[in-house]
Amino acid sequence: MNAGRTSRSVQRPADEQFRSWGVDPAWSRIVSVAGSDGETHSWHVLDRRPESGRQVGTIVCVHGNPTWSLLWRSMHHRLGDRYRVIAVDQLGMGFSDRTGPRCFARRVDDLGDVVAALDLDEPVVVAAHDWGGPISLGWAVAHRDQVAGIVLCNTGVAVPAGRRAPGIIRLAASGPITDLVGHRTRAFVDGTLALSHGRVGAAARDGYRAPYRRAADRHAIAEFVGDIPLRDTDPPHPSAAPIAEVAEAIRSLTVPVLLAWGARDPVFNDDFAFDLAERMPHADRHRFRHAGHLVVEEADVAGLVDGWLANGRLAERAPATSGRPSTRTSIGDAPPVWSALAARAADPSTAMGTAFVDGSTGEAVTFAELHRRVNGIAAGMTATGVQPGQRIAVLIPPSVDLVAAVYGCWRAGAVTVIADRGLGLRGLGGAVRAAHVDWVVGPPSALAAARTLRWAPHARSIAVHYRRVLGAVATLDQLAASTAPVPPEPSPSDVAAVLYTSGATGPAKGVRYLHGQMAAQRDALAGLYGITADDRLVAAFAPFAMYGPALGITSMIPDVDVTKPGMLTAEALAVACAAVDATIVFASPAALANVVRTSAAPDPRLARIRLALSAGAPVPIATLRAVARLMPSAELHTPYGMTECLPVADHDLVAIEAAGGGRGVCVGRPVDGVSVRIAPLGFDPTLPVDALASPSTGEVLVQAPWCSDGYDQLWRTEHDARPSDVDGQVWHRSGDVGHVDSDGRLWIEGRSVHVIYAVEGPVTPVPVEVAVECLDGVDSAAAVGIGPVGCQQLVVVVQDPRGADGLADDVLTGRVRAVVAHVVAHQVAAVMTLRQLPVDIRHNTKIDRTAVAEWAGAVLAGDRARAPR
Repeated sequence: MNAGRTSRSVQRPADEQFRSWGVDPAWSRIVSVAGSDGETHSWHVLDRRPESGRQVGTIVCVHGNPTWSLLWRSMHHRLGDRYRVIAVDQLGMGFSDRTGPRCFARRVDDLGDVVAALDLDEPVVVAAHDWGGPISLGWAVAHRDQVAGIVLCNTGVAVPAGRRAPGIIRLAASGPITDLVGHRTRAFVDGTLALSHGRVGAAARDGYRAPYRRAADRHAIAEFVGDIPLRDTDPPHPSAAPIAEVAEAIRSLTVPVLLAWGARDPVFNDDFAFDLAERMPHADRHRFRHAGHLVVEEADVAGLVDGWLANGRLAERAPATSGRPSTRTSIGDAPPVWSALAARAADPSTAMGTAFVDGSTGEAVTFAELHRRVNGIAAGMTATGVQPGQRIAVLIPPSVDLVAAVYGCWRAGAVTVIADRGLGLRGLGGAVRAAHVDWVVGPPSALAAARTLRWAPHARSIAVHYRRVLGAVATLDQLAASTAPVPPEPSPSDVAAVLYTSGATGPAKGVRYLHGQMAAQRDALAGLYGITADDRLVAAFAPFAMYGPALGITSMIPDVDVTKPGMLTAEALAVACAAVDATIVFASPAALANVVRTSAAPDPRLARIRLALSAGAPVPIATLRAVARLMPSAELHTPYGMTECLPVADHDLVAIEAAGGGRGVCVGRPVDGVSVRIAPLGFDPTLPVDALASPSTGEVLVQAPWCSDGYDQLWRTEHDARPSDVDGQVWHRSGDVGHVDSDGRLWIEGRSVHVIYAVEGPVTPVPVEVAVECLDGVDSAAAVGIGPVGCQQLVVVVQDPRGADGLADDVLTGRVRAVVAHVVAHQVAAVMTLRQLPVDIRHNTKIDRTAVAEWAGAVLAGDRARAPR
């Protein structure tokens, strides 16, 4: 590399080339910039201005290495009709002048020079990627009055604490390899394109290579790599101190910040996103789970930025220490979730246990023992180094240890990340990886998976029992025996948990809960069902067992695989009930169905049950009637809710019978404290809820003090799911479609993503499915739409374990079409059968209608499609 190279210009591509790359040639121009280094350079920029009078702001986009302004063309297309969007080619890159080597501080000054030359008369939003990030942040801290907001995409301003620089970068920066891969060959360019996992099209790949076809045009690529201070040296790397100064200075930035991150980036991975979020805690974050390093190419970053800016972010300035802008409802001052356990601190009766059949003995712990264990774990965690707000992945199977660990984490002020095995191995790993945990607690197999499968390769670990084997810092038993002081209690507004949804209708999402919201939820359940200290709970759905200590009641987990709740037997349930003389049972619909199937006669061990609860999916009335015969003293309730808000509505078997048939599944009246509103399908979430029409059928919005705080690292998802009214009160979009009848009862007709949009109008799937499932011999069915939205065809797929996968016979087709004709004014285009409809792992009940639709569409098109499972 020749430090004495003279500046030279690069030929601008022909208009036709720009068009082939998806760029309007009119955006391309050369700007002559008198630099603060005393030289004048020609900068190439892509500059789109909106029509006169329509400009609402300016966005300046800065690429990294080895891309150029082409990276930001989606921003020009999406936002250029309202914002002036300018993407610059850094000197030595793209089609700007080739110059001699430029260090970090020089490039920060260069950016200031070109922004000044563009004569922008208003604060700008700066968007940056890769090494454009620290350069843009360096400019931002030096020109605070010119900055309205910052968007950062897969970048970093420092190597996160406890980490080394990414291996790919260390390799590229190692001596002669830097010149080889960056300058003498095109390896660095092609390698960067390969990081997109094939999501960059051929035309765009040609566009990225175009400025760097000759070695003479690639000097800056190698020099960029060489300017990265990867390690301490003597003398220090010349860019180390300037970059470190910027890394600290951004802590005082008060402008809105958005972190848009590709999760599959081996260079600037999630660690860098969390490092930036720690430095700028008010930043909004959205994680694209399938995107990689070139996230602007691979995901709809432009759409995300559009929504973020439209949400009023340009007008906001918040103290950097204030945390993320809140979308939460008011937090009450109810006692924390461990208060009922503390009230029974001297009680020798059983608090928690697990029951096993076939003569084996389960485990049990008293209230006094559990209280001591929880406080000990909290104190031991604090003494071991767990800090308030740190995230702990709890990977312990359903057990006393699980309950003690979770409550110990909460009492210590840590945030539990709870993704049960019902998500499957891949889903569980993805959830832990996305949450970016600081600690992992679990048995040997879980800790090994977290490290070797890279769910949390840098997290510290706490073993359930085997410290020496795994090198964990401690075991739960050692923490529980701690004599250190119990730490101060977290506040109601502190985050307590990230709970993952089932992923039945899309990727599993992390849902944040605050301590105050969890306490409000506990009180709502206690009040709704009259739960007192005299009650005893058997929870066949393991996560529900976590409510036992919060409610101050004995709880028991029966013998059932959490990944197969539909395998719960009547004997296993009876054994668990007898072990604690249970008064309350909670089980999923699939679990109750198998209990009914495996029961021979009413069992006296179930005679004391006063309350049976089932949720997670609709419960067939035939199942409820059969359970009523097994538990003659029990009220059978089917609370309606979701991971984000539970309970929402409730009713019992008597009320279900009284409601009779209707359009969909009746889930009862909203419980005290809950507001429900029906919004139009596909409504604009940026509009005030008060301004929305109230259709007879539409999307269900809910509001409650125990509604969760939002989605973890999913700003767009949270923004779309949390509309507000004119008073600023936040609602939650349930994603369910339904209606409220004249008696105030809520009926659910399906998920909004499964609505069938036919020429005649929308069709909700559940009314169709309920009608078909009333036919003799039909236990389960799925109604799906095939074809383009707006002209989809209604197809009904019936589960037939003894049949074949494919088109149904003429007799079944005729019966289905006849019964559906009484429900909807849409003709059934085809009736098909599957030996097994695919259902979610967690509940074994929710049908994956998307997978069914893909299969049915392929078969009807004449393809040989594998049946979904």
